[in-house]
Amino acid sequence: MKAKIIRVAEGKQSTLSQLYIDGIFQCYLLEDKIRAIKIPKQTAIPEGNYTLRLNTWGGMNAEYRQKFPKFHKGMIEINGLPNFSFVYIHIGNNFRQTAGCPLCGFGFDFIDGDYQIVRSKDAYQMIYPKLLSVAQSEENQISIENNFQF
Repeated sequence: MKAKIIRVAEGKQSTLSQLYIDGIFQCYLLEDKIRAIKIPKQTAIPEGNYTLRLNTWGGMNAEYRQKFPKFHKGMIEINGLPNFSFVYIHIGNNFRQTAGCPLCGFGFDFIDGDYQIVRSKDAYQMIYPKLLSVAQSEENQISIENNFQF
């Protein structure tokens, strides 16, 4: 299984993307602004090919185990990023909540020059088992590319 993030739009401080698994659209993602020089917890992930892995030791695990006791097995981490660590796909609605991670949602709004996503918890519950399958597969790849549409 392969996952792909395709960035489609930029706001003043936000980047809107689409998540695909095996070529099928899953949900929207929201990241921080793309920057040439990384600012910790305020910069989108660089374009490239990475792996997904299950992180069971990072700090968000306790919170997500409590929020999602029926299915949480660990955070889905994008691994192998240069100068980034603990980059998880998680819930949230605006760029202030990303901390350098992609947030998932079923829709988006454009407010005051920035993108926000909606129904994040619903999207997370739907994509988590699929991303878990990717992370646990032999071909646990995720690619990130810019293809701005609007």
